[in-house]
Amino acid sequence: MRLALIIIYVVVCVSLIATVLLQSGRSAGLSGAITGGAQSLFGKKKGMDDLLGRITTGLAVGFMIMAIILTILAS
Repeated sequence: MRLALIIIYVVVCVSLIATVLLQSGRSAGLSGAITGGAQSLFGKKKGMDDLLGRITTGLAVGFMIMAIILTILAS
């Protein structure tokens, strides 16, 4: 059972890294900071970035839960 959890944990880790790297940058200099702030204020987001953001959040939560479970099992 512990080996299966470790394998799932590694898959979650690699998936989390991939989704973070696939996301576009939040700003591109001063002009990106101004327009990026306005876009987040008015809720304008690209479809793919929104999807990747949700996937990243889910994977991050899974990462934390799996880390806690594996720590408990190791002790």
